[in-house]
Amino acid sequence: MGQGYFVTGTDTGAGKTTISCALLRAFAAQGKKVVGMKPVVAGSENGRWHDVEQLIAASNINAAREHINPYAFDPPVSPHIAAQQAGIGIDLSVIQRAYQALSNQADVVIVEGAGGFLVPLNAQQTGADLARALNLPVILVVGMRLGCLNHALLSAQAILAAGLPLAGWVANGIDPQMLMLEENIATLEQRLDGPLLGVVPFDLGVSAPESTVFLDVVSLESSLIRS
Repeated sequence: MGQGYFVTGTDTGAGKTTISCALLRAFAAQGKKVVGMKPVVAGSENGRWHDVEQLIAASNINAAREHINPYAFDPPVSPHIAAQQAGIGIDLSVIQRAYQALSNQADVVIVEGAGGFLVPLNAQQTGADLARALNLPVILVVGMRLGCLNHALLSAQAILAAGLPLAGWVANGIDPQMLMLEENIATLEQRLDGPLLGVVPFDLGVSAPESTVFLDVVSLESSLIRS
């Protein structure tokens, strides 16, 4: 059975897919069988969900698409609203079974959440309930921009309140004009209870394969051993 990680972000647009793909490629470079999972995706373009396609491209095993992405919706809105419009209820047990199937195939499964950690998935449950149902350590992608300190600290608080370990966090550059970037990163290093796995700079040319070099998956695995 493979090791899994749940990737969440400080907000929509923080860079979860880029970092998830980079993690997949970093683990693959260690000779591991890897697969990405996007349990719930909302927002398609011409009948394609780009987050899902990118995760599939970064994986090195073939897996059933219904396991990689059990729920897909066209409108780019919160998953619970998209599901309501489609007349579908997002069932966490369906996602659990899909994750189990992937875990039986791969050494590492990277599960990318939708939006932020507490995004609603149905009338009662959120992304936090999904991460808890899968019982996975969490990687927090911090979109580095004004306001990220509060978003990151609140997200980390929610992760710990869910009873899950913060396996690590990534400082992902999304605002090329952010002031005091290094000082903000230093503040988060002091306050977040998990290792900084890497700083991915803002660069229109930075793709997932290139961002792999900025991530330290050895520290990620070590943090789980220590915990």
